[in-house]
Amino acid sequence: MKELLIDLYNKNSELINNGSPLFVKELREKALEVFKQNGLPNTKTENWRQSDIQSRLEHEFAFNFVNQSKSLDVVDIFTCDVYDLDTFSVTMLNGWFVYQNAPITQLPDGTIIGSLSKAMEVYPEIIEKYLGKAADINKTGVTALNTAFMQDGLFVHVPDNVEVEKPIQIINIVDLKENTFLQPRHLIVVGKNSKLTVVHCDHSLVHNISFSNTVAEIFLEENSKYEHYKVQNMGKNSSLLTNLFIKQKEGSSLVTNALTLNGAFTKNYVDVGINGKNCNSELYGLYLVDSAQHVDNQVFVDHAEAESTSNQLYKGILDDESRAVFSGKVMVRKDSQKTQAYQNNKNILLTDDAKVFTQPHLEIYADDVKCSHGATVGQLDPNAMFYLHSRGLCEKTARQLLMYAFASEVVNAISIPALKESIDNMVQKRLRGELSICDQCLLHCNDRESPVFDIDLNKI
Repeated sequence: MKELLIDLYNKNSELINNGSPLFVKELREKALEVFKQNGLPNTKTENWRQSDIQSRLEHEFAFNFVNQSKSLDVVDIFTCDVYDLDTFSVTMLNGWFVYQNAPITQLPDGTIIGSLSKAMEVYPEIIEKYLGKAADINKTGVTALNTAFMQDGLFVHVPDNVEVEKPIQIINIVDLKENTFLQPRHLIVVGKNSKLTVVHCDHSLVHNISFSNTVAEIFLEENSKYEHYKVQNMGKNSSLLTNLFIKQKEGSSLVTNALTLNGAFTKNYVDVGINGKNCNSELYGLYLVDSAQHVDNQVFVDHAEAESTSNQLYKGILDDESRAVFSGKVMVRKDSQKTQAYQNNKNILLTDDAKVFTQPHLEIYADDVKCSHGATVGQLDPNAMFYLHSRGLCEKTARQLLMYAFASEVVNAISIPALKESIDNMVQKRLRGELSICDQCLLHCNDRESPVFDIDLNKI
């Protein structure tokens, strides 16, 4: 596969680099050289031992190097309505930015939102300052692959002292008749004392085989605040890799929350570099998997400066023959005194065939720190089940209620009320096994119906 991809780049380099500044072309070619040396990870590669990406690529794929959908009306393609959620909505269709009026929009407060490929032409000085500075192409083969093939994605630049009034919602859609190979690239910069929230929704409208490898670089300047929510709702033949590379400066605050509700193979990588004092990072994840689905969450937090805090909480519920992997690492460097870092991974297995591989890890070189990590793998509490039975609940309802209570800790970390309500509804549907496909979406996330648990919980 490595040779095929290298040959593919060489044959299509003019299309890939068309309209790009010289520094972007040089970055792509540098990444290609790294990819030639390292290739893609395999089951012998650290942090990939339980996630076989090679088998996901043993198919014929279609490659889309020209944007053929930029002027489509996105409403005709897909609507991802979350009741009462007011956002600046942007759409990625098959790896390309879709727009109706202009590829770049500048809000009255100076915030720039638009196509990364167009921003390379219009704002080359900003792109050159940040592109490739957080995503280390030497770290993983998939990052080098994305950097070599990157063409389009979301670009957001928030100037200093601006609080963007509404979240930006990225709706990433896969909708091709052929098997699809995508390499989206996002670049987000949040200026000093500024605030931004991004909601990233991954949807598949077809059940063809797809391989999407997304890289997002996010830069948080001094005293900025950033929240990033990922809602992953892909098809039964999808392979979804998401790679977040985040650089934090002094006093910045970060929240990420990865909600994996559906998809054949999902790997989320979060890499946080804390490069200033008084930073705070809150990293959450929830994965609900069944059948033969596979989800892998890998987190790396580098405390390179003193007096900062990070917290990781990832939870999973696994049914049937599903698999989950959690690999969390915190590095506290020698001079990073007064660091506080916590990791926790909790899992519930609903069958004997479901499996979890969990490895929280601390690497500490400072002595004045507070750090801890933990992992649990178990089944539903039989004592809690007995209690709920004694209060008149049937087996099915009792199980659903316990699973919902377990998952709600991560859902409650969502700070946007409308999004929280929608995700709560989606989680409830997922826990009761509703996976039928409607016209637009897999989980009817905009259907405001009565709660799953038609019970007065105060009487239990």
